[in-house]
Amino acid sequence: MSSIRSLIPREETVGRRQGVLFVVVSFLFLLIFLYAAFISKLLPPSNNAFLSAIQNDWHYCLLVPLTLPILYVAVYFHWLSMKLFKHA
Repeated sequence: MSSIRSLIPREETVGRRQGVLFVVVSFLFLLIFLYAAFISKLLPPSNNAFLSAIQNDWHYCLLVPLTLPILYVAVYFHWLSMKLFKHA
């Protein structure tokens, strides 16, 4: 088994570890956002000041719907710039 591992370049294993770390950290941020935006609103009021502040905050609930028009504009400008670059 160790002979198979010696065939894999070290840079590839480092890149694979960094990729897995990136996916895990992204998934944790997604879970934290889902808690702050949706799950905390469904739970009963908390005595903890930090959790209570998250429950009373409505900024993140509005962040996703307001991001969609901006995403549409960004995709349009990306498409436009690719068209201009292709035909330049």
